[in-house]
Amino acid sequence: MTTTTGSVAAEVWSQALAYEAPFLIEKLTKDHVVESADEAEALFREVKRYLVMVAADRTVVWSMHSLRVDQIWHHFILFTRQYIDYCRLNFGRYVQHAPSTAPPVEGLAPRRPSTFQQFSDAYEKLFGEPLPDLWYDEKSVTVDRRIVNSRVGAVSLRDDEDMVELLNGKGEPLFAVDHVARPALEFITRTGTFFVRELPGDLLDEQRVALVSALVEHKVLDLAA
Repeated sequence: MTTTTGSVAAEVWSQALAYEAPFLIEKLTKDHVVESADEAEALFREVKRYLVMVAADRTVVWSMHSLRVDQIWHHFILFTRQYIDYCRLNFGRYVQHAPSTAPPVEGLAPRRPSTFQQFSDAYEKLFGEPLPDLWYDEKSVTVDRRIVNSRVGAVSLRDDEDMVELLNGKGEPLFAVDHVARPALEFITRTGTFFVRELPGDLLDEQRVALVSALVEHKVLDLAA
């Protein structure tokens, strides 16, 4: 990877990092993709930093580790002309929105995929600060956050003494929680989309947030746009 680090990176990539997109921030806020303009700005900053990482080292497949950051990137791409101009001006090419699971492109040299730890280390080296909480989707869960469960019909519950287990389609445990959270967990298994505050049972809001955060961290649930 380039030896550019910290404050030097800010100089080398200053134009790309300083780019402002009020049209995007307004759209994200108006469509309630984010809870505030400040959140939109913070997430967009991470999109720009991710794109700089992609440009700084093309020998690595920099996986997109945050659904929230990825959502903002996708919305930026929908402003086609602005996104194309941004990429060509700052990176000399159009940066495709390709998931890490996409098949290799014929004719291009194979690239090594990155782990989350490698991504975190490279981020800190390039920008001179640790990976912020925005890259950890589980830390973005609030009582008003909308959640998506793509495993509806593919998971089940099993009671085990004082705990209740969430099982995958093979009957393997994915997660275990105290019985007090059983109504909430049962609700989750049969509901495709919901707000955290809608979880039933005798749970405090912070317990609802903690439960959903753990399930997001375990890749059982996803944050909605």
